Amino acid sequence: MRIVSLLASGTEIVCALGLGDFLVGRSHECDNPGWVRSLPQCSEPAFDISVSSRDIDTEVNRRIRSGEPLYTIHHDRIAELHPDVIIAQRHCEVCAITPRDLTPEVRAKVIPLSAFSLQDIFESIHQIARGGGVPEQRAEEVICDQRKRLDRVRRVTEGLRRPTVVVLEWTDPLFSMGNWGPELVEIAGGEPLLAAKGQYSRAIPAEQLREADPEVLIVAPCGFDRERSQAEEAVLEKLPWWSELRAVKNGRVVFEDGNLYFNRSGMTITRTAEIIAAILHSV
Repeated sequence: MRIVSLLASGTEIVCALGLGDFLVGRSHECDNPGWVRSLPQCSEPAFDISVSSRDIDTEVNRRIRSGEPLYTIHHDRIAELHPDVIIAQRHCEVCAITPRDLTPEVRAKVIPLSAFSLQDIFESIHQIARGGGVPEQRAEEVICDQRKRLDRVRRVTEGLRRPTVVVLEWTDPLFSMGNWGPELVEIAGGEPLLAAKGQYSRAIPAEQLREADPEVLIVAPCGFDRERSQAEEAVLEKLPWWSELRAVKNGRVVFEDGNLYFNRSGMTITRTAEIIAAILHSV
C-alpha cells in the first residue's frame, strides 16, 4: 500500500489509523505529525500567499472566475511515487486540492473527503480506514477516543455560563466560521453567533459583527498560523467601530492557529475544543 495525501487532515487520520508507514507523498500543507514534512511535497500554492488577506481573497476569486488553478500539483512527482491511494478533498475548492484537480493520468484510487460536521469528520476516518484496508474496529477505536476527549470538555464546561462567541475564519472580508466550528464552541461551553453548524463558513458584512457584539471573538484565519493570525489585528483595527466592540473593550479578542486547529477537519479537533474551553472558561 502506497498513499499520497493531498489533504492535511487526511494525513493526520492516516497516521492515527496506523497507516503512516505507507505514506509516500504529501501536500504542501501536511505538517502533523511533524515527521511527514520529510516526505516528498506534491503540491504548492499557485500564487504568492504572503500578501495581505484582502489581496489573497481578490486573487482567489479572480482565479475561480477565470478557471485558473489555486494550486500547482506536481503530477510527475506523484506518478513517480506510484501511489495506490490518493487522499483529496471535495468539500471546498479553495482550501485544499480536490479530485477534479488531478489529471486523468492518475490511476490511483482517490478517496475524496468532505466534512461539514463532527460526524462527517468521523466518517472520514471510516473512509480512509476502508481505503487503506484497516479493520473497522480500529476506526471505531480512533473515533471513540475522539468522542471521549470531546465529552471531557463538555463535562468540564457543563453548567457554566455560556458567553457569546464569534469565530472569524477570514478578516478581509470577514468570514464567520461554520462547518463543525459551532459544534466545538458549544462543546466548549460557548454560544456561537453568526454561524450555523453543518453549513459552509460564509462572508458576512462587517456590520453584522458590530451588531452581534460577541463577548468573545476568536480570530483564526484559514491557512494562517498563530503568528500570521496575530498580524491580522492591524486589519481589524481599521474598522471604525472596532474599539467599541465588547470583546475588544474587555480584552477578550484571541488570535489562534487557524491552519493547525480551527480550519482542519482531522485529529486536532479535540485539541481545538480544549483551546476554546480554555479561552472561554480558563479550564
